[in-house]
Formats: sequence, C-alpha cells, structure tokens
Amino acid sequence: MKKALPIGVENFEDMVRTGYYYVDKTLFMKELLDLKGKVNLFTRPRRFGKTLNLSMLRYFFEDTGDAEKNAGNKELFQGFKIMDAGEMYTDQMGMYPVINLTLKSAKQSDFETAYYTIQAEIASEFDRHRNMVESRKERLTEKEYEQYMEISDEKADKKLVQSSLKLFSRCMNKITGKSTIILIDEYDVPLEQAYFRGFYNEMVDFIRSLFELALKTNDYLQFAVITGCLRISKESIFTGLNHLKIISILDRRYGEHFGFTEPEVQEIMEYYGAESRFGAMKEWYDGYLFGDTEVYNPWSVINFTYDLYADVNAYPRPYWINTSSNNIIKELIVRADQDRKGQIERLLEGGTLDIQVNEEVMYEDMHSNEANLWNFLYFTGYLTKETEYFKEPSIFLRVRIPNIEVKTIYQNTIWNWLKDIIKKEDFRDLYRAMEEGNAQKMGEILCGHLFHTISYYDNAENFYHAFLTGILSQSENYLVKSNRETGNGRSDIMLRSPSLRGRAFVLEPNVSDSIDELEKDAEKAVQQIYEKNYMEELRSEGYKKIDCYGISFYRKDCEVRFGRLNEIMRQ
Repeated sequence: MKKALPIGVENFEDMVRTGYYYVDKTLFMKELLDLKGKVNLFTRPRRFGKTLNLSMLRYFFEDTGDAEKNAGNKELFQGFKIMDAGEMYTDQMGMYPVINLTLKSAKQSDFETAYYTIQAEIASEFDRHRNMVESRKERLTEKEYEQYMEISDEKADKKLVQSSLKLFSRCMNKITGKSTIILIDEYDVPLEQAYFRGFYNEMVDFIRSLFELALKTNDYLQFAVITGCLRISKESIFTGLNHLKIISILDRRYGEHFGFTEPEVQEIMEYYGAESRFGAMKEWYDGYLFGDTEVYNPWSVINFTYDLYADVNAYPRPYWINTSSNNIIKELIVRADQDRKGQIERLLEGGTLDIQVNEEVMYEDMHSNEANLWNFLYFTGYLTKETEYFKEPSIFLRVRIPNIEVKTIYQNTIWNWLKDIIKKEDFRDLYRAMEEGNAQKMGEILCGHLFHTISYYDNAENFYHAFLTGILSQSENYLVKSNRETGNGRSDIMLRSPSLRGRAFVLEPNVSDSIDELEKDAEKAVQQIYEKNYMEELRSEGYKKIDCYGISFYRKDCEVRFGRLNEIMRQ
C-alpha cells in the first residue's frame, strides 16, 4: 500500500500520525533559528504550504504544559531532516508557549461577521491553553485571570480582543517563565475580502491594533511568524515594527520551504509510478521562481499525482482555479483599457512584461497606477519572474504567466467576463444583417466587438468559436447548436428557427494565419460548407431557407462571406 496523498491536510500531527505522504520541510525551522528574526512575514501564493508549515512550527516548539504531550510532539519529527541538524536545534523542541492563529475564516461579507470569526479563533486558542492557566492561576493577578477567561469564553469587548495576544504572552510568561511564539496564518485574507466588500478601513484599523500590541510593544515575545499572500504596506498594518523581516518570493532565503522543488516532484511521481507524465506535470504546474529556487505549485502537484495514481493517462486540470475567488484577475480584466488588454494578450501568447517592483502595496492603491496591479498579480502567483534587473533607483522584473494552469485561469476569467458583456449588448443589427445576407455589415459589427475584447490567440479557434456562439445565443428568434456531427463532417455553428418554415443558417468560422488571407479563407469556409454537406441535417429536417456564412478571423479583424444554399448547389 502506498501512503495516501495529503489533499487538504494542513495539520502536521494529522499528516504524520495518519501516514500521509509528506515532503520534508523541517529544515525551515533550522533556517528560522539561524537567521533569528524577531517578527517574520512570509508572503507566498495561496496553497503553497503556509498553513502546514506553521502547524509544523507549533508542534516543534510548543511546551504544552503536559510532559506526555510534549514527548508525543517530539516523536512526530523522528526520521525528518531537522533531527540530524544538531542539538542546538533539537534542544528547542517543546520549549515555548505557542499561540497559533489562522485568519482565513475571516473571509466574510461584512465587518461584524469577519470580526466575530477572528474573535472566535482567538478564543479557541485561549481555550486550548485553559487547563494550563487554570492549574497555575495563582501566578496571575485577578484581573489577568478574569480577562483571560473573558477572551476564552468569547465575552471580551473589542478593546480587550485587540490586546489579547499581548495578554496571552504576559500570562504565559508568568506561568512558564518563557516568552511566547506567535504564529499568524493568512493575515491578509480579511483585508482582501474587506477591500472587495467595502469595509477595508474598519478591518485595517482592527488588524493594525491587534498586531501593534502583539508584535511591537510585547516584552514577552520570543518570535513571531506571519504568513499571507501579500505584503501590505508597513504604514497600513505593521506600524513602527522596525524589527519586522519580510521574506517575499523575491527573497533568496527560505526559497525551498514553500512549494515543491523539482527533485521533490520527481520523487513523488516515482513513488506513485507516474514518472512517465513528468512532462505534463512540468508544463502545467512548474514555472515559479522564489528567489533563485524553481518551485512547483504543491496543491496542484498533489492533486494531479492523485489522479495519475488511479489512471496514469489522466489529463492535467487547473486544480488551483477553485481554491480562491480570483478577484484580482477579475479586477485586472474588468478595468482594462486598450493598452492593458494588449498587455494581457501579450502574456497569454507567452510574452513578457516589465514591471517596477513595489513590495509595499495596499488594496486601496491597486488601481492608482498600472505597476501596482501587476505587482499584486506577481506576488499572488498569477505571474512569475523571468529575470530581475536594477534600473536606478528601482528594481524591475520581467514577468510572464508561470504555466498552463495559470493561463487557464486567465482564459476562464476572460471568457466569463466576455459572456457578461455579451449578455448586456444588443445584437439585433447583427441578426438583421445575417437575415439580409449582408456579410459586409456582419463583419463590421463583429470587428467592432472584437476590438473591445481580450483575445488569446494560442487557442484561437476555441476563442472565436465561443465568441461567435455567445453572441448568436442571445437571439430570441433562433436556436443555436454548435459542433454537431452533420453530413460528411462537422459544422461549427447552426442556427434554426423553431418553425420549419422559418430560416436556418450554417456558419463556419476559421482562423487565418495572416490578415492578407482573411478574404480567401472566408471564401474557403463557404465552399467547405458545401463540400462537406454541412447543411444536410437542416435539409433532412425540412428547412427550405438555408443560408451559409464563412467567417475568417485574424486577431481583432474578421471577414464574412455569404452563400445561399441554392446558389452554392448550382456552383
């Protein structure tokens, strides 16, 4: 029996004791202790192992107050790399009080609900240490004990909740004589949601107060590790934290501890007998560069390996697409002017874009200049670094889309946006031109709409087919069917009136290699309808009035040619 793949497993104890396949990231703790950062902010894309790494830190460093539990936690690390790193590291096991918070549940639609989920998360961690506090409450003042229990019972007011992490550290210091390790996961989730839901300022004020009291004026702090996707401006959240170390995906330290390196991916695939599909794995899920370290998306690697273990010929899929709302991509597309649309199209074609690095951004500044939004996309994993260069006084990056999976996210988002636009447009002029046999007018209308879209040309046939089908599907007078098996071949699009006495149309769109070939290709498309007998299904059903259109596309241009069934038959 092979070990189970840990899809969605984010608790280190569960990972080890249940026997899941684990990619050993325990040397993360060695590097953390070597660099001695007091407050460490790690920014990585979502689903790159941040939560599991913080859980690992908790089980390694935590003094639970129970000797048996501490011994059990130490057993979790037997056989892992950290145990061979030396006593100066292993002696740190089970030495400190630890509070481990995740803010990912604060992705709510209003401030009150988001605040409650954060309060409940803090209360849960206080309650986890309740026995230790109860057994040694004589070491606390009456007020400290009362406040601790108020927070644990979710009865504390907002001011007390804001000071809760500092209170925890002080109480633990009095009880154990040791400073506290604070772990905060997904700190920017409530901020992102607040921005898109309209309560950003309230959430910033709350998070700022919580962090300032816990991380700036806390004499009982051993060290803190915070994770998120984005580095929110110091002036916005981390006010006055001069001891803050920010480790973004640009940093050359810690590169291999989040995500999977190529040797780790090869080892996983070999273990599950899927090494023959390494090429597909690399094309779809590789492409990230953290510092100088090549990194694969671990969430997608695990999911694809899971499918390959059942069927080695399984197709890769965009597993990452459903792990978040992709709001930043939507913002990019919805607000895009013609210049930005051109930049998106260039990226979708496999091209690059040069951007000036701005690591300290705020959501409210996302659209203040073009560079900010591209920075958001880079730091959240929708773009990756190809090269880095210095142009005084700034750092610049040449970025690209990392892999096929992320390109698919762009394409799906673009198509959903395009469908929304099509639904709002009035295409009666197009339908009228089609009924009148006015191919020139049809071409003008289609070109006008193409100009305002974002196209992706490496998969042009699918794009133009979906574009045309989406427009024609808005008609109230015709039924649209596409890619139907008819006659001797495959007709791309057919429209028919519900009544056999009404009109029917066959449309054959194709893609030209150059703008000079548009007219010739449109003529060929009309001839193809006849030669492959695409209208046979309509004729057999009883339709008498059948018109045919050949349409050729090249980027934002198109050409339309008209052919009536009887005229084609006489040729």
